[in-house]
Amino acid sequence: MKMNRISTAVIYMALLLPFGVARGYAVTYKAAAFNYHTCFWQDTTDTAKKKADTLISVKIRRALVKGLKDSLNMEISKLSPNLSLQQMLKGNIPGLYVQETTGEPGTEQSMIIRGLSSPLFSKNDIYNQQPAVYLNGIPLIQESSFVYDIQKYNFNRIGPATNLLAGIDASNINSIEVIKDPLELAKLGPNAANGAIWITTKVAKSGVRQLNVNSYFGFVQASRVNTTNAEYENLFRKPFYQKYATESDYLNYPGYLRDSTNTDYYGPARWNDLYYQNTPIHSIDLGLTGGSDRANFRFFGSATTNAGNADNTALNRYTASFQINMLPFSWLTISSMVNANRMDRDRNRNLRDRFAETRYIPDLYNPLPPSATTYQALLNEYDKNIDNNRTTVVNGYLSLGVDLKKVKILSNLSFDYNQGTRDVFYPSTLMEGNNYVSNYLGYNQRFKIDNSINYTKELGKDHKFVFAAGQSYQTDVHKYNYANAYNGPNDFIKINVVQGNTDSANYLKPVAYLVYRYIDKEQARLFSVYGSARYAYKDLLSFTALVRDDASSNAQPGSRWFISPAFSGQWNLKNQFLKNSNLFDDLSFNASWSRIGKPFTDDRFAAGPQYRVEIGWDAEPTIPGYNGVAAVSRPYTSGWVGYNLKWTYTDQLNLGLNTSLLQGRLNASATFYIKDDKRMLLNIPVPQEYGYTSSYASGMAVRNTGVELGLAGTILKSSAGLSWTSGINLNFNRNKLTALPNGLDQLVIGDMKLKVGQPIDQFFIYQNQGIYNADSEVPVNPANSKRLSFEGTPLKAGDPKWKDVNGDYVIDENDKVLKGNAMPKLTGGWSNDFHYGNFDLNFNIIFAVGQKALNQSAASQYDFINRESGNDINSIKEIFSWQQNPKAIQYPIYNPWSSVVPYRLDQDLFLENASYAKLRTVSVGYDLTRAGFIKKMKSSIKRAYIYVTANNLVTVTSFTGSDPELIDYNGIYNGYGMAIPRTYILGIKLDL
Repeated sequence: MKMNRISTAVIYMALLLPFGVARGYAVTYKAAAFNYHTCFWQDTTDTAKKKADTLISVKIRRALVKGLKDSLNMEISKLSPNLSLQQMLKGNIPGLYVQETTGEPGTEQSMIIRGLSSPLFSKNDIYNQQPAVYLNGIPLIQESSFVYDIQKYNFNRIGPATNLLAGIDASNINSIEVIKDPLELAKLGPNAANGAIWITTKVAKSGVRQLNVNSYFGFVQASRVNTTNAEYENLFRKPFYQKYATESDYLNYPGYLRDSTNTDYYGPARWNDLYYQNTPIHSIDLGLTGGSDRANFRFFGSATTNAGNADNTALNRYTASFQINMLPFSWLTISSMVNANRMDRDRNRNLRDRFAETRYIPDLYNPLPPSATTYQALLNEYDKNIDNNRTTVVNGYLSLGVDLKKVKILSNLSFDYNQGTRDVFYPSTLMEGNNYVSNYLGYNQRFKIDNSINYTKELGKDHKFVFAAGQSYQTDVHKYNYANAYNGPNDFIKINVVQGNTDSANYLKPVAYLVYRYIDKEQARLFSVYGSARYAYKDLLSFTALVRDDASSNAQPGSRWFISPAFSGQWNLKNQFLKNSNLFDDLSFNASWSRIGKPFTDDRFAAGPQYRVEIGWDAEPTIPGYNGVAAVSRPYTSGWVGYNLKWTYTDQLNLGLNTSLLQGRLNASATFYIKDDKRMLLNIPVPQEYGYTSSYASGMAVRNTGVELGLAGTILKSSAGLSWTSGINLNFNRNKLTALPNGLDQLVIGDMKLKVGQPIDQFFIYQNQGIYNADSEVPVNPANSKRLSFEGTPLKAGDPKWKDVNGDYVIDENDKVLKGNAMPKLTGGWSNDFHYGNFDLNFNIIFAVGQKALNQSAASQYDFINRESGNDINSIKEIFSWQQNPKAIQYPIYNPWSSVVPYRLDQDLFLENASYAKLRTVSVGYDLTRAGFIKKMKSSIKRAYIYVTANNLVTVTSFTGSDPELIDYNGIYNGYGMAIPRTYILGIKLDL
């Protein structure tokens, strides 16, 4: 069987390599930009009779249906200063949920298409659920999560941690398609198992040279807060001390709160003017295109400065792109593109992130005070440090298209490379006399070759067949070098100095610093072959079938290959039953199903049992060696990897109905989908006597079921008066666990519980029913006369009244319940566009309903006794902690000294409704083209448009945190997410 597959692959290679590359096939090839095949097809009729800018053209095909619901309105999106792809898409595409957990510019953001495919135990897991992103057909490579293996804390990824999708300038984008149709995803292969986003940039045009200039200038608005000082904190703690404190507790009262004459803590709290600031933002870009009948080109360049409204955070981005297309023969098209960008990020300066980077926790007994003088002194010390974050991206393609009428051959070579560097130095004045330096260099690279051949056969006027076969090869490399060091000779030497004497035995070894080095590299290869057939009957019915065979180097030797089929059918109901109807312009039904393999993203699973660098201890779990000597061990802490781990895969089903009525004034679509992710790996805890903490097992399965609805219409239509178009998109999604490995029905891993038949994003928490005001209120077990206890500790007055679910008079893990969902049940957006004369107005509202969140920020505030005594990463009090929350809930006054930890996070006391609706964008524009002074300049100005835009204006929510969007991926709100700021810009667009 294995030899047959190898032989088939060799035959495919022999047949297809001489022809060239691509993915999938297309029925037609003429249009405005790229299709999924990333190749230019040209019209082969007599070039002398055609316009130059139509010679080199390609087809944009929607992924799911012909409706608007899968594509983004770029003309409106470009009026907002959206920095990243995620921000452009947020709330505008049904079934696509964007998590933007901080307003700090350039930080990583996540996208989830049609629900979670697996539980999120840590940040590592969110990387494996991201959709594939294609830029002009180039499958962009993203960061790998393997650096988290060497991190003690996972608040931020080591390195620059910059969002790679923030490097794509919206002004250079022609269209964005979100691909969700199972057959279309199957054509793209395993890369697109989580969905795909297809970005097409503006294309080169032949003819007279055209120049486009776009620019905006504006600012982000500083947050308005009510600051507090130690007096406010004293008043907050007073009822706890009055009700429960002992004499010893009063004697241990924190020193910084005890002395009311200390002006650092009890004086004016004016730190906010140093932390929150109105900050300018601006951007300018230029596009130039032109060419002859046989060749054309396009150049694009831009410079953008985006900023947060706090802590001097900013991102500077520089982009350049060049594409050239040639038509040496009427049957041959050659196309190429190179795109490059650089992003420099100014990070936040909060204490938690600095301590997590250095793995050094100083004495936190006296926190950072709210004094502006003291905070300014800290900022002055920060000015002595170094924190350079730079990300560079280069990608491109070379594409060949041969059009022999019935036979079409495609060939494409593409690459994507990104490199991140971060250089850090913290002086000894920030680390209690101990300085710190670290250097990171990491890169991700992808090289891909695609080949395909199409053959079209028509039998009369009614029957049409399209056959396609293709092959692709992809290789990915992820690598990083990271070193951190302590105890440098002084604060003037800010680099890691090594021995430079080649004759020394310590050549290239550190001279002064205590250095720890980390290095890792992963390489993955993916080889694919496929074949497909499409049959169309008149303009009524069409059917498509596809089979592909994919091989991954990350799969185990016994299961390298994975066969996946896909099917699709479309039925034009309008032409079948309503051909003479004046009401319906279009009415169609489509059904699609596919199975797509999901290769492992980590190469550890390819080899079975192995050795790893895991020789640390609880306080330092990631130490790679002892006394400068590297060492290896079995994966005792990360999990045993055995054999017989087969490909994970996803089965997806779509049923869609789409219609257009009243000469296109009303468009509607409805799609029902089922997405089953099966045979997934789960790191299951094992008994201690095994010597391992856990073992990877295959067999977890998750189902997402949902409905997507889209409705758009022209409510008012007038060429001279007021016009109004409106559109709404909705997605209802439910997920549930359908299977666990080894036939298990339920499993507890960390603070999560997985139960078959239940959602995977529920919180595992105690049910809080109030407070015991007296010891006599605590229930007593009649069998032994013992009071109700919490994990063996008897409850007493001042303790929470947690529900004893199983009635055994012991509150423990068995009394926790699954409650709430971290992911919303309903998401969507509502957009409106008004036109009157030369004026236009548009606004956009986004919403998410049905999600819950655990408010860790509130839990930490009330659990001040345990938080301050811990002196760990959770004990930090940031400068922004000295502010009032006007929406804060008044929780019961429990005994904070109780050993049962009354304000523990894992209870529904802190579970809140995190639903929201947000007025995200309002834009007003005026077309200057008809203005008198512009008409006089017709020869030089073809179009001039001026606009003003405001973003993130109003949020409606019952959530008591600062913003429900800032909730972390796991549904926990920790208060660290920087505000997503209100933004105001004035912009102009010129076509010359």
